[in-house]
Amino acid sequence: MRRRNLYLVYPLIVFILLVLLFPFFVMVSTALKPLEEVYATPPHWIPRTIRWANFSDIWAKYPMGAYFKNSFIVALGATLVNMAFCVPAAYAVARLRFRSKSFIMYLILVVQMFSPIIVVISLFKIIARLGLLNTLLSLILTNSVFTLTFSIWLLGGYFRNVPKEIEEAALIDGCTRLQAIVRVLLPVAMPGVVTTIIYTFITAWNEFMFALTFIQSMDKRPLTLGLYNFIGRWTVQWQYLMAAALLALLPVVVLFFFIERELVHGLAGGAVKG
Repeated sequence: MRRRNLYLVYPLIVFILLVLLFPFFVMVSTALKPLEEVYATPPHWIPRTIRWANFSDIWAKYPMGAYFKNSFIVALGATLVNMAFCVPAAYAVARLRFRSKSFIMYLILVVQMFSPIIVVISLFKIIARLGLLNTLLSLILTNSVFTLTFSIWLLGGYFRNVPKEIEEAALIDGCTRLQAIVRVLLPVAMPGVVTTIIYTFITAWNEFMFALTFIQSMDKRPLTLGLYNFIGRWTVQWQYLMAAALLALLPVVVLFFFIERELVHGLAGGAVKG
């Protein structure tokens, strides 16, 4: 009976994976096609002629290097700012007792439920008053703020699961509160720290609306906004757009697989230390 259930589950899993991966297959296929095959009818799912020059063309004709650099600066900056505020805030909600703590936490969570488009006009006025329009700093600050609420909830949950006795032992051994957080609490809660870093970095890397609102100069555009170069008024350069989108995925995929090893080590280390 159990083996029969497996025979039913595996085909279902394979079918779901095929459905989920099909858009990526179309993206890779289109990125490798010449222009005449992109608009061929009926469509060729597998390119008859592979054109690797699509990838070199987008680097030669468009400032892809600048777009990647800007996206990296924004994502890394937002991650650093987010973690600088998230760690002490998460520690406070996990360890300290204060009045209306639950109400404040739910109020923070409610802020996360609102769509950013509701406040984009107000944010535009604030950014303009601060003189930060058309700067990468505006995107760093905005992305770090909008990822902060979920990060506090996420990391605070990890901090609460760390036994207080570990931190108290560090304090008895002569560590200050800050040293106990840095040397003991953060290493044990490393899975939560890594997860928060991944969430913040990917969210800032993929952000589009704030970049479209705050950035005007071509040389300040992040990658998500730079992809608009391939969408014209009368036509869309699909082969270039898919090639650029494929390249835009690579840093995120590489980051995830690189940090995934650290995540596993952190989980194992946390279990041993706990």
